[in-house]
Amino acid sequence: MGRLNRRRIGLLLAVAVPSLFVATIAVALIEAHLRVHNASVVYLTAVVATAMVAGTPGAVVAAFASFLLYDFFFVQPLYTLTVHDPSEWLGLVLLLFVGVVVGQLAALQRSRAEDAQMREREARALFRVSRELVTRASTTAVLPTIARILQSETRMRRVWIALGADDATERIVADTSPGDAIPATGLQRVLQRAPGDEPAEWLRVHQPLVGPPELRRTDRAARSAEIYRVRISAQGANLGSIRAVRGREQDEPDQTETRLLSAAADQVGQALDQDRLAAESRAAEVARQSDALKSALLQSVSHDLRTPLATIRAAAGTLRPGSGLDAADRQQSADAIDREVEYLNRLVTNLLDLSRIEAGALRAERDVFELDDLVQQTVGRMRARLDGRPLKLDLDAPPVHVDPVFLDDVLTNVIDNALKYTPRGSAIRIVGRAVPDGSHVRLSVEDAGPGVPADALPRLFDKFYRVPETARTSRSGTGIGLAVVRGLMESMGGRVAARPGSLGGLAIDLDLPAAAIPAALVHGGRT
Repeated sequence: MGRLNRRRIGLLLAVAVPSLFVATIAVALIEAHLRVHNASVVYLTAVVATAMVAGTPGAVVAAFASFLLYDFFFVQPLYTLTVHDPSEWLGLVLLLFVGVVVGQLAALQRSRAEDAQMREREARALFRVSRELVTRASTTAVLPTIARILQSETRMRRVWIALGADDATERIVADTSPGDAIPATGLQRVLQRAPGDEPAEWLRVHQPLVGPPELRRTDRAARSAEIYRVRISAQGANLGSIRAVRGREQDEPDQTETRLLSAAADQVGQALDQDRLAAESRAAEVARQSDALKSALLQSVSHDLRTPLATIRAAAGTLRPGSGLDAADRQQSADAIDREVEYLNRLVTNLLDLSRIEAGALRAERDVFELDDLVQQTVGRMRARLDGRPLKLDLDAPPVHVDPVFLDDVLTNVIDNALKYTPRGSAIRIVGRAVPDGSHVRLSVEDAGPGVPADALPRLFDKFYRVPETARTSRSGTGIGLAVVRGLMESMGGRVAARPGSLGGLAIDLDLPAAAIPAALVHGGRT
């Protein structure tokens, strides 16, 4: 006889015997003291009580027991099962019939109530599992929580989740009792799922456990338990399994517990598959962006290399002996070569700086400096390239805490950007002022060129972004210089932004960290 039948018989005896005994005493008292001719309906209370605990089989047994008890103790002749009066037969048959019907109705109501409770418990558990998976940062991160939910809701001693394509590669990633012994038995109960709405079944199979040897110790507790396994799969591929330990003295998981384990395995499988698809999508997007950046870089650099190289080659040809040029023309050609070589040097420097920024290898060596000194050095070096453009300095700012080399690169790129996109004769102005809260010094470089469309301002500092070509440009940019400006500024703890300038063109604001102490104290009293 199975454990389930023994359990039901135990419940039946525990409830039916006391209930029928009390009902018999009550019938005897009622008929003796209240002069009631037939109090057999009292037995219905015992039938209902038994039905509520032991179900329909218990109700039928209690109804027949009531029939026999009333006949034996209260129907003439007493203490026998013989009935002489036909009317008594009618009462006994009605008692049996009503007892069976009432017992079945009570058992049905109890069954519905229990089913509703189990459905509610199952829905709550599935909601908890779904919530963990929906709000997850990663699936593996929430598997320990899901294992604990399954352990509490399925009456398991222990639950662990292992991931892997097969038994040999599965590795435990979540365990409600890490380090404890796993039953060293080859017998497991594997959930066999049926197609459609057919209920799943637990099949006993011989399947060795996997996992670290130290977790597969044999002890008395291990030998008194059974292993239950539910496979985790998605798109036909095996992703792992949910395993649980259950005592041999316990019943097999009921339908609610089985459905919960099955649904949890399905949800975990789908979540793992979504993680895989998301990872593949990210990898594809990274590859696409990498290809796009490479193409943009090659296109920009190849164009910007051809132009200065062609100028250098043409200028170098005029310097050959016998070219017929006078000294002034030869000097002009030499200046053109020097100018283009400087441009190529700036391009190579920007490419190297951009690669260091992307690799996170850029480290600023900051100190306290007077802003006027740093700006004057950069402007003095670039005055020969102004080509007739007036440049005005308006600097009235406190000392700054910056890397002088980085700031020189920043200013060079910003001024070079202004020269590149403004016609000859347009003014350039550099203004330096402290911001109201005193935390930064704003160095603004403005030009009187045609400016930049409003929708392009937020993208000026993106890698390889170039404003759509117009007739205003003398040479298109690579889209690298301003990206380097942003990277260098951020490495110094500063900020950069673009806006329409007061001169009618573009203004670039460089917010530099203000120094906490005067520069004169740092540099030997220099003022």
